[in-house]
Order: sequence, then C-alpha cells, then structure tokens
Amino acid sequence: MIKNYTPKQIEKYKRQKYINLLTKCTKNLFRLFRSESTDFPTYKTRFSLLKKELDELDEIRLDSEHSRLVTEYIEQLYKRTITDATLSPEEFEELKKSELTQLNRLQKLKNQKKYTKTKHKNSFS
Repeated sequence: MIKNYTPKQIEKYKRQKYINLLTKCTKNLFRLFRSESTDFPTYKTRFSLLKKELDELDEIRLDSEHSRLVTEYIEQLYKRTITDATLSPEEFEELKKSELTQLNRLQKLKNQKKYTKTKHKNSFS
C-alpha cells in the first residue's frame, strides 16, 4: 500500500530533517573546537563533509530565529575558514576559542526561547 503525503507533510519532514542536520553540524563543530587533539586538516575535512551534507538538502524556509542564525553562522564560518583561508596552528587555536564562544551564544539563544512562553510564567504582580 502506497501512502500519498500531502505537500504540507512533505514540507514539514524536509524542515525537520534540515533542522536536525543543523543541530548535528553545531554539535560536531562544538566537539571539534572543544577537543585538544583537533588540528586544522582534521577540522577542514570533517567540516567540509558536514557542509556537503547540508548543501545536498533543499533550501528550507526557517521560521525560528535560532535556526536562521545557525545557518548564517555555518555559511560564514565555512567561507571564512575553508574557502578563503589556510590557518597556521596558532591561528587555528585562536579560532577554536572564539568559535566555541560563538557556538555557546547560539546555544544560549536556543535555550532562552524554550522558557519564554507566557502561559507558563507566574505573574504575581
């Protein structure tokens, strides 16, 4: 039996898949930047593979601010570190520290949005 999916279901599936891949990218980048043993060639190959996976998916309209910021972050990081530059080990260590901070900020933004629903806030004023 073949099930016919509605366009809305297909769009939702594609959006979920894209967002899951964005999450996977940020987690892997976080792991790469946190690890002491990561060097630039390792980072370059792993990040290139992640970016290639992301590029293979269709571009999706993202509603959440966090998802848009993560997409922009991955694009600019790829352009700055993979396509435009070759980094020395010292430069790469500095990059790891600064990008780890940026990834933490993006994660905080995501976590902030989880708890801002007004229906769950207590108003004792």
